Amino acid sequence: MVVERDPTTGGLEGAPPSLEVAGAVATIRLNRPRHHNRLEPEDLLRLVRLLDAVEADEALRVLVFTGTGRSFSAGYNIGRLGEGAGPEIPEFGTVADRLERCRVPTICALNGSVYGGSVDLAMAADFRIGAAGLSLTMPAARLGLHYYPSGLQRAVARLGPAAAKRLFLLAEPVGTEELLRIGFLDEAVPAETLKAHVAARATLLAERAPLAVQGMKAALNDFARGAANIAAIEARHQQSQRSADLAEGRAAWLEKRAPRFTGC
Repeated sequence: MVVERDPTTGGLEGAPPSLEVAGAVATIRLNRPRHHNRLEPEDLLRLVRLLDAVEADEALRVLVFTGTGRSFSAGYNIGRLGEGAGPEIPEFGTVADRLERCRVPTICALNGSVYGGSVDLAMAADFRIGAAGLSLTMPAARLGLHYYPSGLQRAVARLGPAAAKRLFLLAEPVGTEELLRIGFLDEAVPAETLKAHVAARATLLAERAPLAVQGMKAALNDFARGAANIAAIEARHQQSQRSADLAEGRAAWLEKRAPRFTGC
């Protein structure tokens, strides 16, 4: 396993997000457990750079996004709202948009409760698997903050307008069972089995044909936003028809063996 961390931190406590790579699976981890993995302005730039690194590594097939400790993330540091941390610091919504556009399928492993802007980070992932007992709070209306457009659009696309209004306008905590019912969570498992369960799901995704998985992910997200380019989707469909992966998948099916996809 390769672990990348900021060398100036001297440890995980208070550290910026880190990137770990194990085979075809990358993991981005939030590392401020003492502060419930809240995100500082500098962390946003770090996350974009880590996502760019994942995107550039063609050997990677899955990204897991998770936190350290009892909470997934407390969201953005409210004390630094409107501070203006520097011209290079991206907007919070830019980070969530970048995660949603990630080439590989993404799993948000919610190791604990999720608050504020990190709700949108979770919704930007393709799958959300949570530790049973977690809750979600979106406090924007309590803070007087009108949420940014792409986050609102993502919430409606993922959950529908009724559930999105409940989260954003009431600003009340929502528990695990209700998060399953409204579709925010795909699965909830005991906290002690979360890591193994997510690893199994990541392995399953990594074993699927990359061209097909990545192309269909992009198409499904575009359909959800109402921005699908049918010609581009058809071109990817035609490309898959001519791919070595399809030939391998067909051969493996007939030979009753596991396929060995190369992404070509």
